Parts: sequence; C-alpha cells; structure tokens
Amino acid sequence: MSITKHRRIYFIFSGILIIASIAVLVVFGLKPGIDFTGGSIMEIEYEDARPSNQEIRERLGGFDLGTVYIQPTGERGVIIRMKDISEETHQDILSALSQSQELEGEDLSIVIGQLEEKRFESIGPIIGKELKEKTLIVVISVLLSMIIYIAFAFRKVQRPLKSWQYGIVSVFALGHDILIPLGVFAVLGKLYNVEITIPVVTALLAVLGYSINNTVVVFDRIRENLSRRGGDFDEIVDISIEQTLSRQINTSLTTLFVVVAIFFFGGETLEHFSLALILGIIAGTYSSIFLAGNFLASWYNLRNRKA
Repeated sequence: MSITKHRRIYFIFSGILIIASIAVLVVFGLKPGIDFTGGSIMEIEYEDARPSNQEIRERLGGFDLGTVYIQPTGERGVIIRMKDISEETHQDILSALSQSQELEGEDLSIVIGQLEEKRFESIGPIIGKELKEKTLIVVISVLLSMIIYIAFAFRKVQRPLKSWQYGIVSVFALGHDILIPLGVFAVLGKLYNVEITIPVVTALLAVLGYSINNTVVVFDRIRENLSRRGGDFDEIVDISIEQTLSRQINTSLTTLFVVVAIFFFGGETLEHFSLALILGIIAGTYSSIFLAGNFLASWYNLRNRKA
C-alpha cells in the first residue's frame, strides 16, 4: 500500500473541503448560542410526572423565545435555555408550564402541572462575550500545548526532520479536523438555526485530543521505523501508516458506534454535541491516515529539492 504516492489526491480533496468550510464560515458565519450571546436559564421541577420535551415545547410555542433547549434532569426536573426574557415573560412562562393537564391511559390518570422553580438566571451579553474570549484562549492554549508536547516527545528525532516539524504538521492536521465540522455547523446554522454552544465547543476540544492521539501513533511508528530500518523516507511513512492502519480504523469505528447511538437515542440535548464528535472523529481519522504522514513526506521532499 502506497499512500504517499497518491498524496496529491488527498491534498486536493482536503483542500476542497477546507476552502469550502472557510467560504461558508465567511459567508454564513457561526450562530452562537445563549452561552455566548446571553440568555435566560430556568430550572423547574414537577411535583408529579414530568411532561415530555415535545409537550413543554408546545406550551412555550406562544412565546418569542428564539431557539429553546430543553434538558431533563433527575426524575421530574427540567432545565430550559432560551434568549433573555423580561420578568413579565418569565412569570407567563411559569403560568403556561404549570397549567394542569390530565393524561389518560388504560388504567392510569395522572395530573401534571404543579411545579417548583429551582433556579432562574440571566446571562448578560458581557458574560457571553467573556465566555467567547475565554473559549478562544482555551483553544489557542491547547494548540500551543500540543506543539510543545510533540516537540518534546520527539526531541531525540533529528533526522531527516526536526522534532518541532512534527508538532507543526500535527497542528496543520488539527486545523483540518476542526475546520470541517465548523463548516458543517455554519451551514446548519444558516439552514436550521443550529447554534454553537458550550457542549459543541467541548466536543470540538475532545476532537482535538482524539485526533492528536491518532496522529502521534503514526508519528511514533515513523520514529521507530527510522531507527530500525532507515532508507527512503516516503517508504518509511507508508510502512508506518500500514502498520497502524487497523488500530486506527478499529479505534475510530468503536468510538463512532457509541457516538452515533448517542446522536440517535440520546435526545435533543446531546444531538449537536454528538454530531460535532461524529464529524470530528471522521475528519481526524482521515487526516491521521492520509494527511499527517504525507505532510511530513512533502516537507522532507521540498527541503531536499531546495537543497
């Protein structure tokens, strides 16, 4: 199997995806959630049975609340996230949610409606801006930490490439793995009002860790083969990828099975979180197999041509 032989195809394919992602990010932009723009959070608990998310959404349908996130908690509690509302609207919502409704079954008659408000908070735009700035700082810190870690881990590798070059290449691959999910979320935000929230950012940070793990596995095998085999660098890269291929595919598939199950059966609250993981894992697996090693080989060949 020769992956380096066809690296131009992989570069062109990834280049198209990256350019498309950047284009939709520039044109559409990302739709930030209330975590970043400000909004209201209401936590309530029903005394008896909790209504379904659909029923709660129907009761809130008469209010202009923007995108509403409903998260069940415990046996009878629920957390509702919405845009910033006035105290009058807040009381109207409580009244609408506490209206009694009887659910009839074959041998069951339950009265739903009595509730207790546990918490009501408003996140102002200043706090949202602060969260946005802190999120950016966290992402940049993570990327820099990864470069430093890889440069340190591969510090004994001096030929044919320096250790810091492995770190730079890994960040290029990570940029690919993050841009593609962000491009998809930009399109979903434009078409379906899908928002970027803290759980989505958390998922993308998890993707960074997952992707760098796969990339380091390939780089580590390249390092071992360089010390044992020697020879042409492109050949070493191909052998290393082939030796780690089954491990990466099996790891990615087993993780994807769980995340896909969460996407379909985890409810609306985890839907976008799991979608970000699915997109990131697929992109990360592709980059660790077809891009990371090829970036190293291309850098090495470019240096030799210049020399």
